[in-house]
Amino acid sequence: MPVNKVAHRRDAKIASIVEAAWGLARENGIQLVSLRDLAKEVGMQQPSLYAYFDSKNALYDAMFADGNRQLLDVLSAIDDQADPRATLKAYLGAFADFATADPARNSLLFRRLLPGFEPTSESYAVAQEALGRVVAVMNAAGVTDPGDIDCLVAMTAGLIEAQLSNEPAGDRWLRHLDRMTDLLVDDATERNHR
Repeated sequence: MPVNKVAHRRDAKIASIVEAAWGLARENGIQLVSLRDLAKEVGMQQPSLYAYFDSKNALYDAMFADGNRQLLDVLSAIDDQADPRATLKAYLGAFADFATADPARNSLLFRRLLPGFEPTSESYAVAQEALGRVVAVMNAAGVTDPGDIDCLVAMTAGLIEAQLSNEPAGDRWLRHLDRMTDLLVDDATERNHR
């Protein structure tokens, strides 16, 4: 069998294992994904799973990259508006919707819940690409100071956390995202013009 077909088959199997792992994470929480349960879910013996992932952290790493690729797909689907601030609000709103839509994915991508897990540089590069797109939109809206960027990121993350912790199915906190964005962007641009 040609090498590219073997590689394609392997990639397809890895993708199906990662998807099954997401399913287990949604059922039980990201911390409780076990290789034993995952092997059973995908119809293989646990030792066979090690041919694809040599450790639980390797599985988490693949899931981390996969989740960030999903985020990149969401961000890529956003149409830029004529007003850069409107584009920023669209990006932050899409990011917030993405983060709250799947608490298991949120836990892996945006929270430090797994002791000893650090994404590899390859997987982290996907996350950096996603953040880079959001920062570019912030810059276009006039938010260029690293401290102001940090404030926008922290404000968005805080509203997401408040929403997930207190009213996962509602919008009590996320409905304030546009207003808080305006406040922070106004403050940043005002200070930039002094």
